[in-house]
Amino acid sequence: MSRQCGEVDQWVGRSVAAIRQQRGLSQTALAKALGLSFQQIQKYEGGQNRLSAGRLFELATVLECEIADFFPRQAPDEAPSPVGAVPLEGRILVQNFGRIHDRAVRRSVAHIVQTLAQT
Repeated sequence: MSRQCGEVDQWVGRSVAAIRQQRGLSQTALAKALGLSFQQIQKYEGGQNRLSAGRLFELATVLECEIADFFPRQAPDEAPSPVGAVPLEGRILVQNFGRIHDRAVRRSVAHIVQTLAQT
């Protein structure tokens, strides 16, 4: 098996960059949280270095996302760019919606989202 970085490694790197940016973190801040240099984050995000399973777990923990969020939902050559994938905000909305205990508030949030989606 080849140890060179391939298309999926590049996809994962772009996904890491997109999620990091959505979280408002700099490469330096992410590197510090992981105990790495910002240059190593650049290499991961650029697809020059592969990410191990352990590092993916650490990234998901720091970025507060699922490991699956780093991977394409379909074959990389058919997949849209990570930015065009199912938005992270949508997954966050779904994950946290059930934590809203007040039924009236849940209905209001659902109505707001539905109204915004129609514009």
